[in-house]
Amino acid sequence: MLDWKDGELTYADVTPKSIYFHRRQILKAMGIAGAVALGGRAISHLAFPRASVKAGTKLNVTVKSPFSTVEKQNTIDDVTHYNNFYEFGTDKGDPSRNAQKFRTSPWTVSVEGEVKKPAKYSMDDILKLAPLEERIYRHRCVEGWSIVVPWIGYSLNTILKLAELNEKAKYVAFQSYYDRGQMPWGQSSGIDLPYVEGLRLDEAMHPLTLLCVGMYGESLPNQDGAPVRLVIPWKYGFKSIKSIVKIRLVKGEPPTTWSNYAPREYGFYSNVNPNVDHPRWSQGTERRLGEFLRRKTLMFNGYDQVASLYNGMDLKNYY
Repeated sequence: MLDWKDGELTYADVTPKSIYFHRRQILKAMGIAGAVALGGRAISHLAFPRASVKAGTKLNVTVKSPFSTVEKQNTIDDVTHYNNFYEFGTDKGDPSRNAQKFRTSPWTVSVEGEVKKPAKYSMDDILKLAPLEERIYRHRCVEGWSIVVPWIGYSLNTILKLAELNEKAKYVAFQSYYDRGQMPWGQSSGIDLPYVEGLRLDEAMHPLTLLCVGMYGESLPNQDGAPVRLVIPWKYGFKSIKSIVKIRLVKGEPPTTWSNYAPREYGFYSNVNPNVDHPRWSQGTERRLGEFLRRKTLMFNGYDQVASLYNGMDLKNYY
């Protein structure tokens, strides 16, 4: 059991990387369907060896963000071995196994479209644009589970402001990296790739929207979206696009992967709203990874700072 002091967790307190609990294999052996049904920690005393996650680069975090929650964080083991990343497989454990050889260097992110100063940034450039902050965000997945993670990065608006948007820019479109050679599992994922996402401009400019380069004191592991991703804590997890290579300012609402795939289930906004059920399940409660009991889901995932962005909108219609 972790020793919590004043609601904070240091990197040294995190579960060692050398231990991973094979939840799905254990549950199958027990005759129980679905890892989420019990929660990760419910079987945490049954430990098995696994291939360790490659150590990341230590990051120099200089800002302790005021946006951070004081809720108990999930372990790095939870966050690196229970992932949605369809380019590396559709099972929650696939990305941790299949993404280890993913090449993330060299890497370039282009900022283009309705801007006065289009640019291409290397990861060295991105790391130098602003002081790195640690932001402990809670997250809600549309599938009904939630996590709390100490991310590292800075507000996305930092890089957008450098591009000097013109008056036509109303939305921001994002595109992930996709290479069939490195990601052969994507061909059988059932979704169109490369993965694309989008935000309204005011959502993208909100200081809570994080351009993320690391977590738990280090650079991002491959399965969590290395080397750079978005983190948008008041929206369902699939909006936080991984392994970004393109940021494009556009005039109209851009297409998004899951909205294209199933528009009745995944809307463009995808704000956490417990009053709008998914067609196949309720969104009123969630289960935190590592816990057995469910908890009540909060509007905007509890991030009331963004409520004013949606004044006057019918959030059951614009889901």
